[in-house]
Amino acid sequence: MSAWSFHGWSSWFIALSLAFHCAMGLVLGGLHFGGLWWNTRLFADGGRLTLAMAAMLGRIVVLGGVLTLVSFEGAPPLLATATGVLLARAVVTRRTRRRTW
Repeated sequence: MSAWSFHGWSSWFIALSLAFHCAMGLVLGGLHFGGLWWNTRLFADGGRLTLAMAAMLGRIVVLGGVLTLVSFEGAPPLLATATGVLLARAVVTRRTRRRTW
């Protein structure tokens, strides 16, 4: 689907689709950046290096894969999903800022 395929659709359906993509980005970003905090603790503790490497690779593959799949739907869904990911980044960063090891 491309941005031109939205032509002729009702505006409420377009808004609902973009809201769904933004919510999906929030969930995906929360999992990604929450996992980053957990992954950083694994690396800092020095133990279980293979688990830390696998978790890091898994986070990157899942985020990249979902964003790639969404990009096939066109620019507006991709931008909505990326916006959700960035909003989740701000939330997770703010919530984990005060935590200590």
